[in-house]
Amino acid sequence: MKEKVILVLVDGLRPDSIPLCGHSFLPEIARKSLSTMNASTVIPSITLPCHMSLFHSVDPGRHGILTNIWVPQVRPVKGICEKLREAGKKTAFFYNWEELRDLSRPGSLDYSWYISEQYNSDTDIKVTNAAKQYIEEYLPDFVFIYLGETDIFGHDYGWMSKEYLNAVNNASCCIEKLYNAFSDRYVFIIIADHGGHDRSHGTDMPDDMTIPVIISGKNIEAGELPSDTNIKDIAPTVVHLLGVEADDDWEGRSLI
Repeated sequence: MKEKVILVLVDGLRPDSIPLCGHSFLPEIARKSLSTMNASTVIPSITLPCHMSLFHSVDPGRHGILTNIWVPQVRPVKGICEKLREAGKKTAFFYNWEELRDLSRPGSLDYSWYISEQYNSDTDIKVTNAAKQYIEEYLPDFVFIYLGETDIFGHDYGWMSKEYLNAVNNASCCIEKLYNAFSDRYVFIIIADHGGHDRSHGTDMPDDMTIPVIISGKNIEAGELPSDTNIKDIAPTVVHLLGVEADDDWEGRSLI
């Protein structure tokens, strides 16, 4: 299998917010895709550890990132970007949280776009527009797009608050824009890093640990993903779609 992949991560997206956000796109695409609303993230359910486990397919105890502060791995595990670089694939990142720069090792990305306006209400739109413009021109093999406003509004107003649901609505609009432009040429993987409760996350409670996973593409049959789907399964899935072997150290398995 050799597909191109767009991975969209909506920070702090609780699955139960999707049907309540007032936008129909995510519920509709989930029904038409290979998906689950009951996947699990890793402990601690904190942004950077979860992202590291997504990209490196190992638990935080293995990659060593336990907070939102990056530290060098004692015995480094290759991530998605390193495996794709070895295979000659072109990769690009679009994000607004600077700590995510450490998800890839120096030299493994072909393009990286970062905006520091983390707390502006239109940041997700700017990230989306930048990604859309770049993809249209260069058609890279793998694109990671990070939408972070949901997490900010969760912390500021509370998960499942009106403000949080409005941010989920906006993220849905952004993903729809990308999907309408590129679904004929890319497989889309839509996921969260963690959920949230009250105005926080990081615990092992279900509100923090349960995440959605949606995989959509013209060659992907609709269906329900296994009940034990985990965020560590995303890296093996990405490289499998791109026709690249998973790393021997990875703990997850391809969902395709």
